[in-house]
Amino acid sequence: MAGNVFHCSVQLTREQSRHIIDGAVKQAREANLPPLTIVVLDGGGNLVAAEREDGCAPLRFPVAKGKAYASLGIGVASGVLGERNAERTAFVASVSVASQGHFVAVAGGVPILNEKHCVIGAVGISGASSDEDQQAAIAGIEQAGLRWGLEPS
Repeated sequence: MAGNVFHCSVQLTREQSRHIIDGAVKQAREANLPPLTIVVLDGGGNLVAAEREDGCAPLRFPVAKGKAYASLGIGVASGVLGERNAERTAFVASVSVASQGHFVAVAGGVPILNEKHCVIGAVGISGASSDEDQQAAIAGIEQAGLRWGLEPS
């Protein structure tokens, strides 16, 4: 029998993550988007929840996870990363290697913020256009009653 252990601090719950996924899917279905894959990571880059809608291609999961991880790892939305570094291909390639390929710098990854505007997780979505993926991520975060930001103002 296993003994008692200390629990880890949880800043982004499974229940909140499920609300994010449900909100993103709801917005996507209302907008008649193609099937999406949605990944929610906690502040440490660990998978909290993920869902692949029927009809998604197999690479949608690693792309969605890479968008979330890029957003989490740098602290801005993945699309902002792509825009900021459009002329810095060596930087993007280097960070992709450093993250073992888990870095996708196109829109669709959005940081989840706490009340102090600190990153506590990120959502990544793949399946529609990058801008549509980003809008679905934002809708999901809002549905869960959480904060989001693309970049600090």
